[in-house]
Amino acid sequence: MTSIKIITFPCVILLVLTLLFMLLFAKETQADHWLRVLTWEGYVTQEDVDNVNLLLKEQGYKYKVDIVSPYAQGAEQMFDIIRAKQCDITFLTLFFIKMQKEKTAKLIQAIDIHSPRLTNYADLYPNLTGLDMGMNSQNQPLYIPWGGGIYGFYINKNKVRDGEIPESVDAFWKSEWREKFSLNQSQEWYNLGLALMKQGLSPFSLYEAIQQGDRQAVREISNPKGELQQELSSLYHAAGDFWKTSPKFHQDLLIVSSWGPEIYAENEKGSNWQLIDFKEGHMAWLDTINFVKGLEGRKLEAAEIFANYFISKQVQTRVSRELSMVPASRQAPVNSMLGDASKILKENMFVPPYDHSSYEIMKKMTDKANRDANQDGNNMSSSQ
Repeated sequence: MTSIKIITFPCVILLVLTLLFMLLFAKETQADHWLRVLTWEGYVTQEDVDNVNLLLKEQGYKYKVDIVSPYAQGAEQMFDIIRAKQCDITFLTLFFIKMQKEKTAKLIQAIDIHSPRLTNYADLYPNLTGLDMGMNSQNQPLYIPWGGGIYGFYINKNKVRDGEIPESVDAFWKSEWREKFSLNQSQEWYNLGLALMKQGLSPFSLYEAIQQGDRQAVREISNPKGELQQELSSLYHAAGDFWKTSPKFHQDLLIVSSWGPEIYAENEKGSNWQLIDFKEGHMAWLDTINFVKGLEGRKLEAAEIFANYFISKQVQTRVSRELSMVPASRQAPVNSMLGDASKILKENMFVPPYDHSSYEIMKKMTDKANRDANQDGNNMSSSQ
């Protein structure tokens, strides 16, 4: 009996190890057949997933689309997910690519725009392709334009008459709009841009001054006791709400800031939110499709099929009509509220790829604005 035990025990161990290896191998093989997509909320619907999966199956590809959770929220979060190799395809905002010493650009690969699987690429607006912010050192694109828009402010026309709609961003500093508007909190450089626009400057003046080596201008802009910081702190104090992923449509808000996609959904419910066309213009952004480094062979081909579907007339029409965005394809109908890409998405109003210095200065300024606003709020509460 002893000899049987001696023989059996190693066999059991070997069997267990074999089973574990098979399970791990099966899991790895299964994971390798997913196309993991990091996208902003609302960009990829279940219908899209089903359609792409069907296309892949029909063309003999053993891959399926998997949406990464949580959704995209901002530059740092997206960088962390890409660096951790938790996605294969991303929807990076254009200026994220070269932010902070181009750290994200180093993690994504060039797009073969002549691939036979990217047949819809030729229909993209020419002014959206080949933008320097999305090109690598060999002048190869790291992106496929998908859809763009603005950091827009939408007014509730069910509650505000035409003659009362503000024409300038300086309305946010006026008492009649105090606590009646919202601001984004995950990409706060847009709010600094508003404060600069109020002063009649480019919303990207800080970045431009750093790029030009204008230290005096940088000191003036970033002075914690300066006029711009006071304007920014006042803006934060006046805001009625801050949002990160998507705006909230609280009853007390008359003006809601938004990237655009949420507006259509609210108006479908019977609301009437319309874009305010500020005389200073709008800070623009472009969301893109990108491939994470390491995609090759059949999986790269599957990723190209995914991308081609998302720049098709079908999807780009949804970008225009349902997401309140500007489609990248000329085949899609023009967004009636924003206009076409050749007009609204002007290169000089695209948010630039902030470097480490400008990013750190902006963060200090917006952090101070948050503290000042909270301090003012606490002081008001204690005095009541």
